[in-house]
Amino acid sequence: MEIKVFSFFSGLGLLDLGFEANGYKILEVFEYYKPFLEAYKYAREDMNIEAPKYGYTQKDISELNKDKEFENKVLVEKEENILGFIGGPPCPDFSVAGKNKGSEGINGRLTTDYFELIKRNHPHFFLFENVKGIWSTKRHKEYIREKISDMENEGYLVSYGILNSVNHGAPQNRERFFIFGLDNEKSIELGIYNQFNLLEAALFTNNIDISQYNWPGIDTFIEGSDLQPNENILENLTVEFWFRRNNVYDHYNSLDFFQPKSLEKFNTITEGDVSRKSFKRLHRWRYAPTAAYGNNEVHLHPYLPRRISVAEALAIQSAPKELKVKKELSMTDKFKCVGNAVPFLLSSHIAETVRRYLEGRY
Repeated sequence: MEIKVFSFFSGLGLLDLGFEANGYKILEVFEYYKPFLEAYKYAREDMNIEAPKYGYTQKDISELNKDKEFENKVLVEKEENILGFIGGPPCPDFSVAGKNKGSEGINGRLTTDYFELIKRNHPHFFLFENVKGIWSTKRHKEYIREKISDMENEGYLVSYGILNSVNHGAPQNRERFFIFGLDNEKSIELGIYNQFNLLEAALFTNNIDISQYNWPGIDTFIEGSDLQPNENILENLTVEFWFRRNNVYDHYNSLDFFQPKSLEKFNTITEGDVSRKSFKRLHRWRYAPTAAYGNNEVHLHPYLPRRISVAEALAIQSAPKELKVKKELSMTDKFKCVGNAVPFLLSSHIAETVRRYLEGRY
């Protein structure tokens, strides 16, 4: 079964990689911020991934709502394939740690534009991703409920909820809000209309219960120390497991980290102390807090007196170890494109679950 997607707000492209790993084809990539689009292209070319059929487009999504050429592409692809839209509009306006301007903010309006694009072009399915705050904050919740209602009125079966990447294999406590919609008529054509509740259960059920494990608290910071893990932890959810898995010290981006002006602060914060707003020191034998490196968030290496590197940030995002971030980007853009991404294993969970449903395997 050919399932193809247009990707919006693509950033570094970990969401897309998760879908591609499960057999989807990316038709076109839309990313307005040029450094992120360059990062996306560089990573894919380096990994020898085939370029999208319609290429890479640096265009504001609001322009697409007036773009007849794009509408024609959608019509052609809908005739030949199962077609989806996937994307996560920029989230600072809905984040409790961000601007919190909601749908009236510059970035918040992009969310409205995305839903308008879905309504105008009516793909067979769509995926929307954003910060937890869009659902947990009262006034944002009213806005997103309205958008969900709009999609249902447009003829979509809609499922929504919060997913945490750590419950799906990524070493990061990262909660995000997702909406999945499937066209009613397409679901009837595929013979899966009455199975939508099974999709909802599979999509929003945690695969891993982290509460049953004996995670460590804090330990004295000692540079280069050899700290052994507690008994009864799940090592493949830990920072250290992923550092080793991705060979972060020999990675292409291993030396990409901000150089401190003074080491004093880097030597005094204990391993595992993530209590402060920033300058959280990761614990090697625990999963990391949310990666948000473009928003004044600083994560310190568990046992070295420095910030984490881009290679280590990629590992925390469960990225394939082959993935590289283009050297020519500024350090800020490198961390921001990594931190903005949907963790690869969470994306893969969503893509696999949706594919199983579309293929009637529930």
